[in-house]
Amino acid sequence: MNIIKRNGQEVSFDINKIAVAISKANKEVPLVEQFSPQQVMEIAEGVAQSCRQSHTAMHVESIQDLVEEEIMRAGGFSIAKKYITYRYKHELMRKANSTDRQILSLLECSNEEVKQENSNKNSTV
Repeated sequence: MNIIKRNGQEVSFDINKIAVAISKANKEVPLVEQFSPQQVMEIAEGVAQSCRQSHTAMHVESIQDLVEEEIMRAGGFSIAKKYITYRYKHELMRKANSTDRQILSLLECSNEEVKQENSNKNSTV
């Protein structure tokens, strides 16, 4: 079973990455609200089962949506909130990094679109 990463690369599904992500969110909530390690693995297994049933390579974002759904289905609403917040912050960081790269390419004159732009290029005079 494969997944499609954000960059389009197709890689093998790794249930351990799901369990680690859930565990990180789990550690961010009060002890009384935390899942046991067994519950974390059950949620990860539920996500893996859903992925297997799709019979196609799933995009990482879709898998993360499944993780959220499974956490909430198990009653870990505060854990789901931490997981969602983590995803959102990282999405903002990816967008910021992308914008930074675009600006830097303009400043370094390495942006091909800008280098090709010339008002006299296709002159018919």
